[in-house]
Amino acid sequence: MATKAPSVVTLKHIAATLADKHELSKKQSNEVLTAFVDTLARHLKRGDKIRIPGLGIFVVAKRAARMGVNPATGERIKIKASKKVRFRVAKDLKESI
Repeated sequence: MATKAPSVVTLKHIAATLADKHELSKKQSNEVLTAFVDTLARHLKRGDKIRIPGLGIFVVAKRAARMGVNPATGERIKIKASKKVRFRVAKDLKESI
């Protein structure tokens, strides 16, 4: 039995759905969603925690510098410290899936 590959939903698809649902043009809906994503990114860059009820929490986590191994050569390499965006899904969403 072959499994169907999951479909990819883009911001454009979500904007089109919201436009139909709320009587907006697709362009307006796309602009609102783009502004929303830009606002999220700006807050994450400042180090803010973002909580969206029903969806989850976005937070920036710091990763310390560490030693790693190049799998091709076995050579030890130093991996620089970095920041990573983490997402914790909301309980309601997790249970609904």
